Amino acid sequence: MSGEPDPKEVVRSFREAVNMTPAALRKWLSTEESRSVGVTHEGHSESVGHESGRHILRLLETGLSHPSEEDLAHMRKVVGYVHRHGARRPEGEIEHTRWRYSLMNWGHDPLKDRGGS
Repeated sequence: MSGEPDPKEVVRSFREAVNMTPAALRKWLSTEESRSVGVTHEGHSESVGHESGRHILRLLETGLSHPSEEDLAHMRKVVGYVHRHGARRPEGEIEHTRWRYSLMNWGHDPLKDRGGS
């Protein structure tokens, strides 16, 4: 036993966490709202979440049947982020919140969790 999670389980968890279609994620990542949230490290022009969204989009578009170790590591990171950040849901309407926008950069639209807004 290597102690690493089963790749099939990682992919399953990733598919559960990422509830946006490739088309919806691509459209979202092109918006100003998408670029307006998240942490941007010094010397970078793109936030961590926005960069992650581009990686997620590549994964969704190329398929998940034979993910590399790097892909599996990113999938685990996405699942962790969606679970941690999702647990911090603010009170009230969330449609136009930075919280939702941040989650959407990671491929998860929390409005879909409850069948819409």
